[in-house]
Amino acid sequence: MNFKKIFILSLLFIPQIVFAQLGQNDLVKIKLAKNNLKVNAGSQFKVILEANIKESWHINSNKPNDDFLIPSKVTAKNNIATLMNVAYPHPKELKLEFSEKPVSVFDDDIKLELTFSVDKNTSSGKYSFPVKFNFQACNDQTCMPPADVTENLNVEVVGSVQGAASEKQEVRGETSNVNSEKKDDSSIGSTLEKSGLFLSLIFVFIGGLALNLTPCVYPLIPITIGYFGGQSEGRTSRLFLLGILYVLGMSLTYSVIGVVTSLSGAIFGTLMQNMFVIIGIAFLFVLLALSQFGVYEFKLPDSWVMKAGGAKGGAFGAFFMGLTMGIVAAPCIGPFVLGLVTYVAAKGDPLYGFLMFFMMALGLGFPYLLLALFSGKIKKLPRAGDWMEGVKHIFGFLFLGMAIYFIGPIIPKELNKYLLPAFGIIASLYLLLIDKMANNVKIFRIFKIVFSTIVIAVSIYALIPTKKIEPEWQKFSEVKYEQSLVNNERMVVDFYADWCIPCKELDALTFSDPRVLSSLTKFTTYKVDMTQTASDETEKLRNKFKIIGMPTVLIIDARGEEVERLTGFVNANEFLKLLQKAN
Repeated sequence: MNFKKIFILSLLFIPQIVFAQLGQNDLVKIKLAKNNLKVNAGSQFKVILEANIKESWHINSNKPNDDFLIPSKVTAKNNIATLMNVAYPHPKELKLEFSEKPVSVFDDDIKLELTFSVDKNTSSGKYSFPVKFNFQACNDQTCMPPADVTENLNVEVVGSVQGAASEKQEVRGETSNVNSEKKDDSSIGSTLEKSGLFLSLIFVFIGGLALNLTPCVYPLIPITIGYFGGQSEGRTSRLFLLGILYVLGMSLTYSVIGVVTSLSGAIFGTLMQNMFVIIGIAFLFVLLALSQFGVYEFKLPDSWVMKAGGAKGGAFGAFFMGLTMGIVAAPCIGPFVLGLVTYVAAKGDPLYGFLMFFMMALGLGFPYLLLALFSGKIKKLPRAGDWMEGVKHIFGFLFLGMAIYFIGPIIPKELNKYLLPAFGIIASLYLLLIDKMANNVKIFRIFKIVFSTIVIAVSIYALIPTKKIEPEWQKFSEVKYEQSLVNNERMVVDFYADWCIPCKELDALTFSDPRVLSSLTKFTTYKVDMTQTASDETEKLRNKFKIIGMPTVLIIDARGEEVERLTGFVNANEFLKLLQKAN
């Protein structure tokens, strides 16, 4: 040991005399941000430890650069819960006068995420046990002796559904990147908590409007135009009523899905991986297509109409379509929906949750009310006649294409990638060469030729084999994952599903970017297929990694700590910034 190290070690003892009156508990103060928890026996929960370090002082990080420095450490000895993991923030590299090299330290305010596992044999009841934070405080001239501060953690072990909801709150409420300034989930919950009911409803309504920028709702645009454009009447009052019923149906389905998801812990949007739901949606599109081809008129039987007091058959059709289209929109998980799911789960109030999701869904559906009015007014355009029937034929093919798209997840991938492009070519050729409806209307004939040509070109391009540019994904297994942790490998774990549109966007636009590919060579990359979320294996992974929706991308540093959790699509530039957090 050289002279400088001997000098540094001596500094550990000198302050015991010089600073005896200071009181080390004043240097570092801690509190548990999540306390008085309700948890289930056999479950895991997370707590945030907030430490405030006195100005001009710092403490050694959990992994100091020199072995003679005392690391910061959290312990919690008790008989009911085991401290499984501590996620420390990113340390600072500080150059001190007496140090040969930069020292790894924490200063100012820091947050540590503590993961506890409750013994499955723990009896129900209230428990309290100490959480101890050991540290060594230093400034630029000297170091204090090792010390510790303690805060009691209070938990109530329960076996009820309410306890499970509280567990979800703690697991979902914070991401593993405790040092990140970007916390979408908690910020949404915090905003709603501080606002009154009225302001909260306005907030989620605006959030619903913003969801129209996500790709999952794009299929609703041709569906809405096709249905309301084909209505037999164009009166504004009637179109407004049908549009309201369409949006209310969408809102009802979306809010029920959201509440059931938040209270049961199921993955948001998993209805889209259920074979019967997929077949049902595809069948509905086929029925709508047949109505556009004039096979039948979509309305209630006359006897039902009479019993309903003479209500128009189209009203039932609009409401029923809205009920179904809510399922189409459900896979748009995104940070906003994830935050709202977390908040509703924490409340544990189904009525409150229903109201929140209903208002959000009204925001989601509001643009489609305007679209319904616009689409229905097509009927009032001059010279409505054969050309309008030609438009309905185009929409009929669009509906059939949507049916093929949604049936894709249950079709073998080798066939699925050719099916939709082949249909696009066949449908376009039919419109160009066989369907002569309204060809005498010059403007419509030009539109049909241009539209069909574009579809053929896009379909042919989709059929051309291309070399897929993507990271060297490994199929996920728990054995490989645990070995990566042992080897201190940095990892990117991508949880995806075939029915998840943002997942496909990530693959096509973000993971294929040359800069991202270059950066990912420093990581071990795993793909986790969550398409069949009802399987036992997938359910096990969902619980292990606390997955709520797809896509979910975990970025894990060399210490095995999750530094970022991505839920939703981001472009290549944003993803590169997230990867830097694991460096």
